Amino acid sequence: MNVIEVRDLEKVYPSFHLNHVSFSIEKGKITGFIGRNGAGKTTTIKSMLNIIHPTGGDILFFGKSLSTDEAEIKKRIGYSTGSINWYPRKTLGQLVAVEKRFYTTWDEQAYRKYLSFFKLDENKTPLQMSEGMKVKTNLLLALSHRAEILILDEPTSGLDPFSRDELLDVFTALKQDGVAVFFSTHITSDLEKCADNIVYIQNGTIAAACSKSDFTAQYALAGETLEQTILRLEREARHA
Repeated sequence: MNVIEVRDLEKVYPSFHLNHVSFSIEKGKITGFIGRNGAGKTTTIKSMLNIIHPTGGDILFFGKSLSTDEAEIKKRIGYSTGSINWYPRKTLGQLVAVEKRFYTTWDEQAYRKYLSFFKLDENKTPLQMSEGMKVKTNLLLALSHRAEILILDEPTSGLDPFSRDELLDVFTALKQDGVAVFFSTHITSDLEKCADNIVYIQNGTIAAACSKSDFTAQYALAGETLEQTILRLEREARHA
């Protein structure tokens, strides 16, 4: 079941064109959004969420158009960037007390479940949290209002290798609960570890959108790792 369908998404800037981007995201699957810096990953994600206004195209969440059902849809999704800012001296418990007022779908039982799962302390402030803990806190807030889709822009950016692996393990656990995880990255080892599907973007255009196994079968040369395949495709595109 597709929980997101992106159809001919366009965003035109004077120096960049997101060009008829189309792909879908499946329920209970982890989809990695790969591409070099500047390829259009963040522009795509922000256009999908109407944070920036697309020039054209349509985005369906749960079969409903974002253009007509945005408020309802956004209650069912969670969004996070790699950089997260809160009031630095407020405790997690104080931040949650404010956050939960905005969601009629807030689930205290889910909050307690993921608070324990992520091993977070309600008495800690953002100043006392590591970068990995801050990312987990943002995921905690999303999952506590029963988000069915997580859309994450470079969530592992700036994390040490241990924290990055730990977060990818969290993604794998979440998909067992039927949560769809869509995350952008330029770190191919992230995809090797946990992705079911790959959406690969080059200079504003989708070059591939398929399962990881199909991507390898179609694009990899004998003996290549996923990283080697992506690097070769990037070199070929640059010299085309």
